Amino acid sequence: MAENENIRSQPELPIKTRFKLHILALARNFYIRRDGTINRRILSFIDVKASARATRFINTTRVSTSDISVDLSRTLWFRLFVPKNGIDSDKLLPLIVYFHGGGFTNYGPDSKSFDNLCSHLAAKVPAVVVSVNYRLAPEHKYPSQYDDGFDALKFIDAQKDGVLPANTNFKNCFVGGDSAGGNIAHHVTVRALENSNQFEKIRITGILLLQPFFGGEERTESELRLINAPMIDVKRTDLMWRNFLPTDADRNHPAANVFGGGVNSEAAAALKNLDFPSTLVIMGGNDPLHDWQRRYVGGLKNCEKQVELIEYPNAFHGFYAFPEVPEFGLLIDNVKNFIQKQAHSN
Repeated sequence: MAENENIRSQPELPIKTRFKLHILALARNFYIRRDGTINRRILSFIDVKASARATRFINTTRVSTSDISVDLSRTLWFRLFVPKNGIDSDKLLPLIVYFHGGGFTNYGPDSKSFDNLCSHLAAKVPAVVVSVNYRLAPEHKYPSQYDDGFDALKFIDAQKDGVLPANTNFKNCFVGGDSAGGNIAHHVTVRALENSNQFEKIRITGILLLQPFFGGEERTESELRLINAPMIDVKRTDLMWRNFLPTDADRNHPAANVFGGGVNSEAAAALKNLDFPSTLVIMGGNDPLHDWQRRYVGGLKNCEKQVELIEYPNAFHGFYAFPEVPEFGLLIDNVKNFIQKQAHSN
């Protein structure tokens, strides 16, 4: 009886959040086709966009935004968030290179929820935030998203003050993302460290992973238990992996199951030889991906890398898209504290 109650349990959420989640659940019936592909025309009515070249006010801090093109041929661009008033123009600001979530298939930096999240990070850390628009699956499968992320990082490094403000501290760069964006952040960081000779200015000092999207063929306890959790379940995550991974691959592909081979795996061996930066991982107690995220943390520790784990017991997957939930403010504070801690240690 207790087990059944646990399966059907739902996190305590504001009425406003429950209503939004209900609408999103209904919308999936329309924009996800039977074969798992995305009807982007219908999705465009649901994915509310925030305009570029605008000003956001986060409390008393003004944040300017603009969109910068990297490669028009593959719609590779980023949205730049720069905090203005109340910030000493001579004070160096950390750089956050951010990858949005959406199961590799949905959304962009101009999606209202991600625009809002990055605006808050820019204002409250404070930091210069670059939110990358990468190609989406299933039209563009692995490794397109990793390629786009790596090339965006190289573009930022090469352009320097020509695109980013003069007080950007390239030596204090944090690569981060949520869900699928967290997965991208990990793999882009690994590639950047393996090709460090291609970077002149950027130094990655930390990684910010918000409920990162990892997986494998095995069904974990949290995946089996949280079958009615908001936002995602195993049926949906399986579909996301099929859309993203190579056609002949299963979920034990190293893009998904980073430490699938344990401490002696190829991925673990590669990480051990890299100067992998301190990593912040934020998890939610009502996230079916909870166990995979914990295994990722364990994998980093086995590779003798520094990792800080923070868990919000009531948080569901993607809670950061709902600013009315209390965990949204906690997230901003925890990211701010982590970045400041790394600045002091370096």
